[in-house]
Amino acid sequence: MWTVVYIAPNKKQAERLQQALQQEGLLVKLRNIGLPNGNENGAVEILVPESEVDEALEIINTV
Repeated sequence: MWTVVYIAPNKKQAERLQQALQQEGLLVKLRNIGLPNGNENGAVEILVPESEVDEALEIINTV
């Protein structure tokens, strides 16, 4: 099951965090909140598999 580990304020920051997590070998999904067309300025949820939540949070806190 996928779990939200962070809500980024915009797509640019979400993609930066996604890249950092993927470099550490984690699976990552991004999901726009609210507006369906991928608005650049809308909030974006960062999701990882439930088993990788602790590791993802450690990485996010060091980025």
